[in-house]
Amino acid sequence: MLFAFRWKANSKELTFKLNKACYAIRTIKALVSTKALISIYFAYFHSLLMYAIIFWGNSTISKQIFKIQKRAIRIMAGKGRRESCRYLFNQFNILTFPAQYIFSLLVSAIENRDSFVLNNNVRGYNTCINFDFFLPSTHLSIVQRSVLHSGSRIFNSLPLFIKGHSENPCYFRKLLKTYLLEQSFYTLEEY
Repeated sequence: MLFAFRWKANSKELTFKLNKACYAIRTIKALVSTKALISIYFAYFHSLLMYAIIFWGNSTISKQIFKIQKRAIRIMAGKGRRESCRYLFNQFNILTFPAQYIFSLLVSAIENRDSFVLNNNVRGYNTCINFDFFLPSTHLSIVQRSVLHSGSRIFNSLPLFIKGHSENPCYFRKLLKTYLLEQSFYTLEEY
């Protein structure tokens, strides 16, 4: 119960800080170039967004955070509230919130590969998904939202041309970021 109370307080504080960052971007927009505005976004907004994202990125507050991120992008581009900003993420070279969550989760999974069990360690025969992460069946939503379970599920649904380079973390990150920028996912279900 105490954890739920703290998380609720922290999520309100995060939305408050992100709204302040949007205001700062709106205020300074007329004074700086677009390149400087993108740097300000990454320094102020993105740093708040990234803090421990693999733990809270799949929570109920993520939709609200993504709306604030879209507002910041629209402010930077000078677009209206009702205009689509899907192409702007690619234009500014910024990952959408769901894509950033996927990216952070997969990079963490690759860096901590020894925490995951591979299918070839569980099954005694060769299959086409031999080098995917083993995904135990569970019905508890708290387990399904955990870092290990979500990381395994998202890694297993990666395209083969990215998954095949998971042994080289640097190249894997580059391929994954390019793929996520091109797709501009708005939800985890879309991925």
